[in-house]
Amino acid sequence: MVDVAAADEETAMAFQEAITARWATATADRTTREPGQPGVRLRCYVDLRQTLDSQEQKTS
Repeated sequence: MVDVAAADEETAMAFQEAITARWATATADRTTREPGQPGVRLRCYVDLRQTLDSQEQKTS
């Protein structure tokens, strides 16, 4: 699981997109805000066991 704290939703989603390119990821479709706290939070679940080799094999 990866918890992301970012200044804004665009930044949090860009981070999620970047890790999705490398690892199998259950993505989140929205961020959350905590009242009185700056920024946004995003939680996604990442399968760290996927190797970069398997990404290359899937696209071949």
